[in-house]
Amino acid sequence: MRNDAPPPRTGNTEIEVLRGFLDYLRGSIAAKVDCTPEPGARTAAVPSGTNLLGLLNHLTFVERSMFLGSKVTRWQATFRAAPADTVADVVTRYRDAVEQANKVLDGCTDPGAPLPGRPSPSLRWALTHMIEETARHAGHADILRELVDGATGR
Repeated sequence: MRNDAPPPRTGNTEIEVLRGFLDYLRGSIAAKVDCTPEPGARTAAVPSGTNLLGLLNHLTFVERSMFLGSKVTRWQATFRAAPADTVADVVTRYRDAVEQANKVLDGCTDPGAPLPGRPSPSLRWALTHMIEETARHAGHADILRELVDGATGR
């Protein structure tokens, strides 16, 4: 686990700031889950059943839905990684989804315009929502990881 990292330095445009913070949070949660020992990565320390692999699995579906247009019909099911999935599998899938999403975002220049191929939402809304979604689950992951093995930091 790496040490705490300060907020990102970003460019000056709205899109550069939003993407900079989103990428910072994406990296934070991936690092939080990466190399978590089994079975701790699957251990639910709260009654809801939330665990580290489930959080990152969910965020993979959110990235794909928001930026790649994938359809999700059962959102609750996204909070569970498959029993055969390893920590490395889930982290790799998340990082791949982020990479694909960033390729879409690289072509977006107007924060008020809708995402490519979609009537809505605007790029601004999508990036802001993804910052909120990723930050919320990164906070959950911080607590869960500390409960698993005492690791702290971003």
